Amino acid sequence: MICPRCASNQGDDIKFCTSCGANLQAVREVLQPPDPAGKFNWNNTWVAEMFMSGQANELRKQEMERRLGITPEVKRYNEIKAGVITSCVGIGVSIFLFFIMGAIANQTPHDAELLRSIWLAGLIPFMVGIALIINGTVVSKKMVEVMEHERNKARNLEEGAAPRGLRSPDTNEFIPVNYSVTDQTTRHLENSERKVDR
Repeated sequence: MICPRCASNQGDDIKFCTSCGANLQAVREVLQPPDPAGKFNWNNTWVAEMFMSGQANELRKQEMERRLGITPEVKRYNEIKAGVITSCVGIGVSIFLFFIMGAIANQTPHDAELLRSIWLAGLIPFMVGIALIINGTVVSKKMVEVMEHERNKARNLEEGAAPRGLRSPDTNEFIPVNYSVTDQTTRHLENSERKVDR
């Protein structure tokens, strides 16, 4: 290979030019033609997502949430916030329907009782919102605590913490303190050198 910086002839197996120090490996990578087999990867399309199993899809979703910084605690707060918003919308719809249907009922007396009770439909989103709030404050809180406990346990295992009930190993029980691994080998080498000199 000819170095592009100093034009000296270099071997194909060296990474840096022996004359000027240019990075020849980087030059080879740039000059190498693209791999035609890697043109299109179906794994990066929506078709691959469609054929994913439920567990693989859930793992992918959790990984995306982790990368975006959406923790279980953030999800819990979002659930409570959605519950508050939905409850408020339900109350607003109920009030709106109560007054509108009351006005319409005054115009049509034969259907007045039915029209005056339509405001109860606003209770549906209100109750959904209350359910979201209760779920976010009670159930999801417990789930977050369990997930945090599992995460801490996994972190402790990754850090190498010893399981409960086992003490850390003590190698002093097996090797005497005044003994070194290299003592005997050094003496052996010294004896062999003396034999060669004679």
